[in-house]
Amino acid sequence: MTDTGQATTAPAPKRGIIDTLELDVRLLGMLVAFAAIAIVFTIWTGGTFVSPRNVFNISVQAVPVAIMACGMVFVIVARQIDLSVGSMLAMCSAVMAMSQAYWLPTALGLEYGSPLILVITILLGFAVGTGMGALTGWLVGYQRIPSFIVTLGGLFVWRNVNWYTTNGQSVSLTDPHLLMFGGTEGVLGAPVSMVLGVAASVAAVVGLMSARRNKQSHGFVVKPVWAESVMMAMVVGAIMLFVTWLSRYPVPEAKLKRLFEARGEVMPEGYTAMHGLPISVIILIVVAVGMTITARKTRLGRYIFAMGGNPDAAELSGINTRALTVKIFALMGFLCGLAALIAQARLQSHGNDIGMLEELRVI
Repeated sequence: MTDTGQATTAPAPKRGIIDTLELDVRLLGMLVAFAAIAIVFTIWTGGTFVSPRNVFNISVQAVPVAIMACGMVFVIVARQIDLSVGSMLAMCSAVMAMSQAYWLPTALGLEYGSPLILVITILLGFAVGTGMGALTGWLVGYQRIPSFIVTLGGLFVWRNVNWYTTNGQSVSLTDPHLLMFGGTEGVLGAPVSMVLGVAASVAAVVGLMSARRNKQSHGFVVKPVWAESVMMAMVVGAIMLFVTWLSRYPVPEAKLKRLFEARGEVMPEGYTAMHGLPISVIILIVVAVGMTITARKTRLGRYIFAMGGNPDAAELSGINTRALTVKIFALMGFLCGLAALIAQARLQSHGNDIGMLEELRVI
């Protein structure tokens, strides 16, 4: 045999479509499982499961859990756990309900439903939630008590304090400004929802293109143009499908008549209106985007992941892990306050069982 002196290069292995699109296999598996469940229930219910009305209701009901889940990501990444989020939600809800219905009208001499009362009520709820979370973080970070023990105690303590705050009574909430946060009473309508859907689609496409240019500028391998286009089409399709589907849910005729009567007008014959996106879902999207940016683009996010990866190394590198623990749990408490606002607005009342077992759903 003679050596030609030429090295042979092995052909590049063929990449599958999933590898080319750089899809997260675990996320893809969950989406496929969800699609399978949706198909089964759609067939079982004769199409009711995926009707605009049911999708709207599921979206609204999932908002409080999803908001708290955004904060729980940071807690779990930091190697901690919070079993008290459901009870903290109940405690924040109790404070806001009592403040709006009894405490503030008496103290300030204002009527129930005053915008000032609502603003102070919301701030009080957020402050209570943040304070409870900071207390948990202080016990975990500075007193070195395991978060499982602290938050398990908080689960029982805050639930009982919630009961004593309202004397075991439910509090009815009828302020229309508050109910705007709950779902069906606070919607954007089809036209505004479609405009927001288009704006979100454009923002998503711009974000994907920006990420591609950023990779190219640093010399990283990027996906083929066709693969990038497919990803953009999938994202835009998901956004517009969701917005369009909710925009097909009509507002009941009786409710429309009441709205016209409240303005001293008569509803035109054949008038219809669609719900569109609920304000609570918009809040959830803002929270999710904000938490994602915090995790990926800020020093706080990098510190949290560093502490979760190796707490000792993070502390030796100069990160104040104790103060960081307080910040993580305080953020979790703040999100519990926000979730409480939306939950009580959806239910139009505060009940002692609000937030019951929500910690399991959140985790």
